[in-house]
Amino acid sequence: MISSNDFRPGVSIVLDGSVWRVVEFLHVKPGKGSAFVRTKLKNVQTGSVVERTFRAGETVPQATLEKSTMQHTYKDGDDYVFMDMETYEENRLTDSQIGTGVKYLKEGMEVNVVSWDSQVLEVELPNAVVLEVTQTDPGIKGDTATGGTKPATLETGATVMVPLFISQGEHIRIDTRDDKYLGRQ
Repeated sequence: MISSNDFRPGVSIVLDGSVWRVVEFLHVKPGKGSAFVRTKLKNVQTGSVVERTFRAGETVPQATLEKSTMQHTYKDGDDYVFMDMETYEENRLTDSQIGTGVKYLKEGMEVNVVSWDSQVLEVELPNAVVLEVTQTDPGIKGDTATGGTKPATLETGATVMVPLFISQGEHIRIDTRDDKYLGRQ
């Protein structure tokens, strides 16, 4: 159990049978009446966000999340096969379990798999990945006065915006959180 006074961004709690993560919180002490905690909670499974108010000192169950390091070994049909790096067991995950990061998933990549009650909640990819550009238009010298961008397709099939000087076959670093080009490798 965790007290509403101990809420911080990133704390996971269990409400109505599902896991919620605290995004924002605000302790409010009105001049009249008792104090309360206004929170913004994000459902880890569905991604929906709600605002909820708790009395100060109210206790709620804290979610005990298990994080394990797994390596993506291969893709089998619609399933992605991961190997647990400690027990060497294989687990199969679908696109919906992996989320939007599936477009940067490459064989041999190590990820953190977060689970609760033996149910996979999310897959955390590294913040930056290095991928090869497989297709992009050639940049023309003098095409722009300031830094312009163009679309580039990566080896995993993802499309990101890159500077005009990037050519096919180059390895670039991409931020997986906001799909931004970080630099050449």
